[in-house]
Amino acid sequence: MPDPKVKYNRTRIAPTPSGFLHIGNVLSFAITAALAKQSGAKILLRIDDIDQARADKQYVQNIFDTLNFLEIPWDEGPRDAKEFDVEYSQLHRMGLYNEALKYLQDKKLVFACNCSRKQLSESPCSCYEKQLSLTADNVSWRLITSPNDRLAIKDYNGELIQAILPTEMNNFVVRKKDGFPAYQLTSVIDDLYYGADLVVRGQDLWHSSLAQYQLAIALGRDDFNNITFYHHPLIKDTAGNKLSKSTGATSIKYLREQGKSASDIYQLIAAITGINEPVYNWEQLVSIMINKH
Repeated sequence: MPDPKVKYNRTRIAPTPSGFLHIGNVLSFAITAALAKQSGAKILLRIDDIDQARADKQYVQNIFDTLNFLEIPWDEGPRDAKEFDVEYSQLHRMGLYNEALKYLQDKKLVFACNCSRKQLSESPCSCYEKQLSLTADNVSWRLITSPNDRLAIKDYNGELIQAILPTEMNNFVVRKKDGFPAYQLTSVIDDLYYGADLVVRGQDLWHSSLAQYQLAIALGRDDFNNITFYHHPLIKDTAGNKLSKSTGATSIKYLREQGKSASDIYQLIAAITGINEPVYNWEQLVSIMINKH
């Protein structure tokens, strides 16, 4: 956990409305709320709906239902689904995303790719050599990355963790074939736009943090250096796999339909993470986790 004396301005809860939220999401939200309370940061609710093919109104509503049911607080952002649609959807920030894409295009930092998923599953993309037009139909844009560059991410202890971009993230997509900006780009632009200086996310997104740092460098956004990252352990299923959004037994919607209370859900998360003490809310859950480790 961060030094209690360190203060931050803003963090965010940033779910994607592509499925019903599960207990893994709740753990991440609880850790975010605890870090915010400790550091004095405001919590922004940012719903990442740029993937319109997967975003669904029922999943947007589920985000508000879950946060309210589990009494996880937020200070800024939409209070309900209607306000989200009218003011906070990522669609309202398309101008910012397109401005960033235009910058990358003008600086010749991207190339067009027409690889199919099947091709990419069989061999790495080789479209850089093809020099396809960025304005061609059915092409994505990939950032020209530097695989040997050492990237430095500021962690919760204030230390710089150095690493290189993993092979699977080389030349990652910043604009999809449908013309919409990709997750890595919208996340960077949103964090900078809203002034987030503390980002809490699962350990599975460490590679994304590195990719986003490299993208910020390409965009000339040195202010991304000011962001501290906290990567927390994940809750996994009985087979040891990361949980996914679903209507299954780990979704909050399912648990509520089974008559579980908020404290029941926190107790379930505690048990899965190896805590045997009674837990009734997110503050108790995270506090015991900290002391346990």
